Amino acid sequence: MAVVSGDSIVALSALEALGRRIGVALPEAGAMHSPFEQWPMSFDALCRIVTEFEGSELFQKLKTPLGGLKTHAPFQPRQAFCTIANYRSGAVQARLDAARDGDSASKLELRAAALAACEQRLRSGQPYVSNKLPSSVIGPFDAIALPAHVRQPDWEVELGVVIGKEARNVKRQDAMNHVAGYTVVNDITVRELVSRHEPQGMGTDWLVAKNAPGFLPIGPWFVPAAFVPDPYALRMTLHLNGELMQDEKAGDMIFDIAAQIEYVSRHVRLLPGDLLCTGAPAGFGLHYGRFLEPGDVVQAGIGGLGSQRNVCRREGAAQAEID
Repeated sequence: MAVVSGDSIVALSALEALGRRIGVALPEAGAMHSPFEQWPMSFDALCRIVTEFEGSELFQKLKTPLGGLKTHAPFQPRQAFCTIANYRSGAVQARLDAARDGDSASKLELRAAALAACEQRLRSGQPYVSNKLPSSVIGPFDAIALPAHVRQPDWEVELGVVIGKEARNVKRQDAMNHVAGYTVVNDITVRELVSRHEPQGMGTDWLVAKNAPGFLPIGPWFVPAAFVPDPYALRMTLHLNGELMQDEKAGDMIFDIAAQIEYVSRHVRLLPGDLLCTGAPAGFGLHYGRFLEPGDVVQAGIGGLGSQRNVCRREGAAQAEID
C-alpha cells in the first residue's frame, strides 16, 4: 500500500520509517487492511508524517512515479455488501421500461408514480442488501473475466464506502463516524441469474449473479472521508466503449450512507476495511438491451475519486488475446 502524492506514490513502509524519526507510529504495512484497524489514529499519523516531510529532499527521493506501475485494488475488503435498487433514477427508468409493453399512462404520470413509491419506501421500508465475496475483487485496470455460461453480464458504477471503525447496532446519527473514506466500484451483475426459479418461490440468488471472479473492480484510489466534504455531490459516470451509459450524483440515493450503515450493522458486525457498495443509478445494460461482451472497454469513474478502465474478456482467455 502507498500514499499518492501528485503523479507519484510513497510506500507505506517508507512512511512508517519516516514516522519513527518523529515518534509517530503506523500500523504494520504488510496487511492489506491494516491502516483501517485503528483508522482515526492511522489517518492522523499519516497526515502528520506527510505534513512534516512532504517538502523535504528525502521525501522526494522516496517517491516512485505512477507511470509503469501496476495499480492493484487499493485494499482488499474483509466483507463487501451491495445495496440494491437504491437510486430514484433507476426506479423511474425501470417503471418506464416496464411500460413499453402497453401501459397507457403518460411518462410524466409513470415518473411521478415511481418517485412516490421511492418516497414511500424511504418512509416505511428498508435498504435491500446482498453480499459480495472478496474473491470477486480485481484492480481498476484489470480485465473483467466473463464466464462462458452467462448471457447478460451488466455494469453498475457505485460509490464505495470503506468502514474505518467496527460497527454493530449503530444509530443513523452516529453512522458516518464509522466511515474511513470512499472509492469507485463497479458491481458486475448477471441479470439472467438474479431470479431463482428452482426451488420454486426462493426469490433472488445473488451468490451466482454477483460473485464470479473479477466481478468487483475497485479503485483506483481510496480517498479518506476528510477529503470528501460532501459525498452526495460526487458524480458517477460509466462509459462503455466511449459511450456514456450512466451519469448521476450520489445525492439521488433513496437510503443514504448513514441509513445503509445503520441497517447493515443491525444484522451483521461491520469490520474495519469492509466495503459497502451503496447502489447504482439508471443506465444499466438491462435498459439498453446491451450487455458486456469480450473486447468491451468499461470506464467507471467518480469525480474526485478517479476512474477505472477494464477490458472484458472471456474467462480462461489468455492475456495476449486482449492486449
